[in-house]
Amino acid sequence: GEEYDVVRTTTATRNPTFERPISGEDLIAFQRLVRTVPVAEPVMRHALDIVRASRPKDGTCPESVGKWVAFGASVRAAQYLVLGGKARALLAGRTWVGTEDIQAMAHPVLRHRIITNFNAEADRIGPDDVVEYLLEHVPVSDADVENQVVAGLFRGEVQE
Repeated sequence: GEEYDVVRTTTATRNPTFERPISGEDLIAFQRLVRTVPVAEPVMRHALDIVRASRPKDGTCPESVGKWVAFGASVRAAQYLVLGGKARALLAGRTWVGTEDIQAMAHPVLRHRIITNFNAEADRIGPDDVVEYLLEHVPVSDADVENQVVAGLFRGEVQE
């Protein structure tokens, strides 16, 4: 049946043929395209909120994160959360970035930028655990959600 065909075709040897390899100019064009994707202010603020909350000396840092982290992420991390979110949105066929794109990029962007301390080691907490904690505890504001719904309606991606 259908399931058999899916398993058979996805586990067989493939010999794809490429009509044209991607050139260096193509890659540069893709990089430029990613940077043209707009990001609404509330979505950008969400990226900054996550990064700020990773810093033990910041007033928004959750108590547990402050206990586990020696050094949090810098503003560069927020830049790459946004750039990664833009690329992810394009790959999903969207021309706007949502907080889900920012959150999906959190582990790959932050895991090597958050330096845990002895307390984290004693509690068996690693950088990925800290990132997960941040994603669970840094709220997505109502403005973020409202903005995403409006953007989706504008582009015909949300059904009323």
